[in-house]
Amino acid sequence: MKIKTVTEKVMNTVFFACGIVAIACVVIITGYMLYAGLPAIFKIGPAKFLFGTEWASTAAEPKFGILPFILTSVYGTAGATLIGVPIGLLTAVFLSKVAPKKLANAVRPAVELLAGIPSVVYGLIGMMVLVPFVAKTFRLANGTSLFAAILVLAVMILPSIINVSETALNAVPPEYEEASLALGATKMETIFKVSIPAAKSGIAAGVVLGIGRAIGEAMAVMMVAGNVANMPELFTSVTFLTTAVSKEMSYSAGLQREALFSIALVLFCFIMLINFLLNALLKHKKGGR
Repeated sequence: MKIKTVTEKVMNTVFFACGIVAIACVVIITGYMLYAGLPAIFKIGPAKFLFGTEWASTAAEPKFGILPFILTSVYGTAGATLIGVPIGLLTAVFLSKVAPKKLANAVRPAVELLAGIPSVVYGLIGMMVLVPFVAKTFRLANGTSLFAAILVLAVMILPSIINVSETALNAVPPEYEEASLALGATKMETIFKVSIPAAKSGIAAGVVLGIGRAIGEAMAVMMVAGNVANMPELFTSVTFLTTAVSKEMSYSAGLQREALFSIALVLFCFIMLINFLLNALLKHKKGGR
């Protein structure tokens, strides 16, 4: 009994320490981002920085307006979410509730393989296959565009949504579905009116992970978006918040470097805001029951 008690106390201490480390990492990252990112915002001016439409960081008279980057990231993430979430959710439903076991076991490794493909490979395939296809299909001089980036991001977020949503659907108690079927509902009605609502918390977690990957992706979108600081249009070359940082950081200095940290701070705030809003939405729905 003493050995069990000691073991439990040791493991509780280990778990507590791991939790503290995780919280400390978040606090340290948040503190550093504020320390590195806020000075440039105040030097440039919050309004000019956040709502300026011109970015010319290496010009004789540099301009540091990041509104094009913000809107591009918002539009790109929203577009990828609109495409990726329905496909990912329906794929998870197929694997969890519809597909025969042998077929599901064959498809599931393919989904997991998508999660393991490096970002640069997605970008390379997008650059060599998708970009020429977009240019030819829509008769554009150059296929590098927001549209190409949206398609690449939509594919990249699928594994996160599918895996987490499938796990959530598998965790739904079978009694819920059996009761629905016993009351005369069809299998599809049971899936969409019972199983999915019961698993909505897990599905929302998968969507958050997918959105986080979409808004934080740099390498793949850098290769297909064109990296021009334009206001976002579907078939024009654009720059995302992530690519704005990564393409200039290697040669930046002075205020330009500080401004890049400020862009990273804005990106960090976006991700935190998305998590906060989705968690608040889920709590509101639970409270309204």
